[in-house]
Amino acid sequence: MLTRFGLIAALALGTATAALAQDATPKDGGRFVFAAPYGNSITSLDITATPHTQDEIVAKAINRSLYQWNPESGQPELDLAESVERADDGKTYTYKLREATFHNGDKLDADDVIWSYNRLADPKKALPGAEQMLQIAGVDEFQAGKADHISGLKKIDDRTVQITFINLADPGWNLMSNFAPIYSKDYPEDQLASKPNGLGPFKLANYVAGSKVELVKFDDYFEEGKPHLDKVDIMLMGEAAARDVAFRNGEIDASILGPIQYEAYGQDPALKDRILEVAEVYTRNIGFNTKVEAFKDKRVRQALNHAIDKDLIIKKLAKNKAYPAVSWLPISSPPFDKNAKAYSYDPEKAKELLKEAGYETGLKFSVTATPNESWGVPIVEAIIPMLAKVGVEVTTDPVDGSVLSDKILSDNFEAYIWSNSSGPDPLKYLTCFYSKTPQNACNYVKFSNADFDKLIEQAGNETDPAKQNDLLRQANNLLQEEAPLWFFNYNKAVMAYQPWVHGLKPNAMELAIQDYDDIWIDDSAP
Repeated sequence: MLTRFGLIAALALGTATAALAQDATPKDGGRFVFAAPYGNSITSLDITATPHTQDEIVAKAINRSLYQWNPESGQPELDLAESVERADDGKTYTYKLREATFHNGDKLDADDVIWSYNRLADPKKALPGAEQMLQIAGVDEFQAGKADHISGLKKIDDRTVQITFINLADPGWNLMSNFAPIYSKDYPEDQLASKPNGLGPFKLANYVAGSKVELVKFDDYFEEGKPHLDKVDIMLMGEAAARDVAFRNGEIDASILGPIQYEAYGQDPALKDRILEVAEVYTRNIGFNTKVEAFKDKRVRQALNHAIDKDLIIKKLAKNKAYPAVSWLPISSPPFDKNAKAYSYDPEKAKELLKEAGYETGLKFSVTATPNESWGVPIVEAIIPMLAKVGVEVTTDPVDGSVLSDKILSDNFEAYIWSNSSGPDPLKYLTCFYSKTPQNACNYVKFSNADFDKLIEQAGNETDPAKQNDLLRQANNLLQEEAPLWFFNYNKAVMAYQPWVHGLKPNAMELAIQDYDDIWIDDSAP
């Protein structure tokens, strides 16, 4: 389904693809030092308790899920299962689990899968990973308190689990998530946040809060011959300038670049040929909380989209390291409507809509934002004078990256600015605006529209890809019309890497999430 997207991503790589293609036979040993760029801390070592990419960067090395994302093929593939059979109903899947060992020596079995998924969906725990469970039959009843377990999960034997889903969509899109790992049912749950026990290629060696996470090779990892590295050090470095200095000094092996560094590295002959670029499936946005009375009126939401010159912001602040957003789905998504037009920068139209809605003057709200240079306080500060020109007063509610999700999930905000996944699976990510999707999953703005719901339900039960894409195209266009968000941009992700690093991949889901078991370091490393 994503062949077209894979082609677009490959074209975006340019010279970086050629540089990575010269990889030879992997060499074992060595240490890979990576910078986690989205803050100076992590929220938790239990990835199910956090929605942050910063935490996912660490969790990817420690944990494994039923499926995994293959950034090269652009498809989910089995990971903790060695085979799967789909029943004639198209909704029931039977998985034969592979032989795998947790870091503490426990062996993976079917009960671990069932326990992990019930835990994720448990409404009392309010785990962000619950989003990934919504397609499993019986989750609705479980979350509503009408059942004490998920009926769609069934143990066949110790190594076989059967899962029934509510629609015909490929379950791999949800169950490949790093936020939906399989944990050991016998491991103390209260230790997961400090002493994680995963199935991944690396295990925790040391965690220095606010500084780094040190990981060492797990010798009993289920994939023979991997990982190649002995150690992975993940440095927690939210400041782009600090990452720049460390990379130029050879202290880190790979670094995500911000707009300023992207511009500078591209002009540096010594660095420009070791840059990996990809059009990520992330949509930067400002979400409008409908508990604010004005935001219940779509004319107000549309007016805010017309009042902001996002093209100017992308050029001046993002240094063109982004693509202007039209709606929610990125332009590489198959259902994206090529004929759709983005909201124009039109202050007069914005004033007209605000007047019609009764908010010609007096509209005030705050935007909860992190310091992130690409989708945080600097962006909000840029839109403040633009909105002031149409009579709207905006203030910032600055928070640390680890606090942003807490405020959103607890409904403690008027508006927020964030960067959220919007692909690759269009059905999954449009479902975030389905009225039955809870706020603590991904319907952060509590969007509810009967026509939209109907389209999502029809798409979920449509087996013809062309017809499904048409339904999703209609849903995405309707979402644009309703404007529950300010549609800002789709991210262009950029990573710089040292010449001795091999095995990095153009992951369009999130470039900072790499398959650590495939990375290796050659003899030229200092």
